[in-house]
Amino acid sequence: MKFGDAFTFVFQDPDWFKKIIIPGLVGLLIPIIGQIFLLGWALKITLNVIRNNPNPLPEMDFGGDLGRGFKAWVVGLVYSIPMIVFYLPIMILSFIASESGDQSMAVVVAIAGACFGFLMFLYGIVMGLMLPAAYARVAVEDTIGAGLAFGEVFRMVKNNLVTYLLILVGVVAASFIGSLGSIACFVGIFITMPYSFAIMGHLYGQGYVEAKSLKTL
Repeated sequence: MKFGDAFTFVFQDPDWFKKIIIPGLVGLLIPIIGQIFLLGWALKITLNVIRNNPNPLPEMDFGGDLGRGFKAWVVGLVYSIPMIVFYLPIMILSFIASESGDQSMAVVVAIAGACFGFLMFLYGIVMGLMLPAAYARVAVEDTIGAGLAFGEVFRMVKNNLVTYLLILVGVVAASFIGSLGSIACFVGIFITMPYSFAIMGHLYGQGYVEAKSLKTL
């Protein structure tokens, strides 16, 4: 896996600034829809990497990118359901404690928060490993079902665990980079945010290629 390529490929395109800034403006100026669009745009990079396109940074295609991003968003929402289930008891117990004013309930809430918080942390790692594989399948097959083929997604991750651990590290690093633009009066975020999505899209593509290459050996 060429981990560093995910962070440098953008700047190898002579039109990188235009290709980054336009999706950045669209993605950040349109609430909710913009983030879904950016996800779809990133998955086009995933597809280009899988197809071994020598110039994987794509031009913006709002309709196509939004449609692809919506499919991936639905997949991500389904994978998030256990996280919501783990969080609900904390919310319910907190509400009961605030209504009753019983000090003993505060202890129950604290214990429940620690237990379910730990479960959320563990599942967050699992989700962070599986979503890149699920998203790549959505990019390739262009269907929601491809990302929800849990058995296939799990096998991809299990058989290429080191690769997907590296991708998880890269996604965390990309998320940090994406937030850096807010330091410069939020202006820089129009560059750093799409750049972070580009990094993630490239990593997803590399993970898929690694998984499929090993499968064919």
